[in-house]
Amino acid sequence: MRFSKTAWTILVIFLVLLADQVLKFWVKTHMELGESIKITNWFYIYFTENNGMAFGWEFFDKIFLTIFRIVASVAIAWYLFELKKNNYKLGYMICIALIFAGAVGNIIDCIFYGKIFSGSYGQIATLFPPEGGYASWLHGRVVDMFYFPLIEGIWPSWVPYLGGQDFIFFRPIFNLADASISVGVAILLLFYRKTLSGSLERKKVHE
Repeated sequence: MRFSKTAWTILVIFLVLLADQVLKFWVKTHMELGESIKITNWFYIYFTENNGMAFGWEFFDKIFLTIFRIVASVAIAWYLFELKKNNYKLGYMICIALIFAGAVGNIIDCIFYGKIFSGSYGQIATLFPPEGGYASWLHGRVVDMFYFPLIEGIWPSWVPYLGGQDFIFFRPIFNLADASISVGVAILLLFYRKTLSGSLERKKVHE
């Protein structure tokens, strides 16, 4: 049986969301905040939570960021629908689907996790705790767990401000949703820049 472009796009979104949420649920219900599991010397499952954007960066107010994510996801969903109508290449549509799925994956954390989980500091979280969750709607924290300290060392003493301090590459901790967004954007920029620019130009003409 041959899948249509729409079916492939929906399948990608579903699989990314499912894998992302299953992994986050497992981490929340099996690990304490700050706990780590060593997989290799350069790969850890390290449980952390953040209020901000991808890879733990924080720039904006929590409510503003959550609403912004929701609006952006709605816009991406509309864009995907337009791509379907205009018969774009499957690879391009899958890139947009990866970005959409990653955005929605983190939105789920922000909207629901504060209500359905107890806190994870010093304990393993409980799902649907009798006393209620650790935060109100839209105030949930995003669960991150992938940590890749590929290179570790100490900055040389002659480096201004950093000399003698620990050096780690790659320091950010992220989740599957973040990775999905990053992969989608990277493939777009590498292989579909002309398609992306053409799509945006077509949108301007229609407007």
